[in-house]
Amino acid sequence: MKQRKKLGEIFIEQNLLTVKTVERVISLSKNLNKRFGTVLEEMGLITGEELAYALARQYDCKMISNFSNGSFSPQVLGIIPAEVALQNLLFPLKREGEKLALAMADPTNTKVVGNIAANNNLSIIPFVATSKEINTAICKNYFGMDITEPTRKSVLVIDDDKLILESVSRMLSKEYLVFTALDGMEGYKEALSKKPHVILTDKEMPKLDGYKLISSLKNLAETKAIPTILITSTTSVEEELNALEAGFFDFIHKPINPPVLLARVKRAFDFFEKNYLFMR
Repeated sequence: MKQRKKLGEIFIEQNLLTVKTVERVISLSKNLNKRFGTVLEEMGLITGEELAYALARQYDCKMISNFSNGSFSPQVLGIIPAEVALQNLLFPLKREGEKLALAMADPTNTKVVGNIAANNNLSIIPFVATSKEINTAICKNYFGMDITEPTRKSVLVIDDDKLILESVSRMLSKEYLVFTALDGMEGYKEALSKKPHVILTDKEMPKLDGYKLISSLKNLAETKAIPTILITSTTSVEEELNALEAGFFDFIHKPINPPVLLARVKRAFDFFEKNYLFMR
């Protein structure tokens, strides 16, 4: 069996990186417990397109781009549920007989792809695409939403209690552009399409609760860096530890104190601008 070239070797051959840079990023990726390609893209050393091209070359797949504005039948989209597509960065492109052309950001995701093939009695023809292109295609074709960049500092507030949602939105709207959602799944869609700078979410919600939402957000490159604050009526130390361990940036107890809310949201903005703004 022919041995695959390593990503670092491909980038060196393309004169995109030096040997020394590859060695340093490999060490960094091990320390961060992140994929080598992910760290490169996050650091701005390569583009999403360059990563997709290298992965396609590494795994002997074709690369596909500019498909998000295409037309896809409900039958083809129905092969992969929206949640599975989002969490695994997959998009069904076309079905011909028992073959499915599938766009994927990670060609090593063989377990999920294998399950899709087995459950639908299909053979998969893989195409590598950027995570940005796949996310755009999912938003447009599954949700009927366009991905937009906020024109000013923005906050997404998610709560199934309309009174709390309106109250928190009113507190924040004087300083920030505010988006809202009434359940976890709608909040997930809004996070992906609106790309807010900060997210506030209730703990108990339909469809996706706060903990399932943060887990889903952390699985996506486009949303994992967004500071997310948990709103909870539980005031125990155990709850606070659980929230921090799950990946929440901060937490706010109910009933919500306006000065505390504004201070913690500002703190989240300051953190995001200092650490992650270059990734947007």
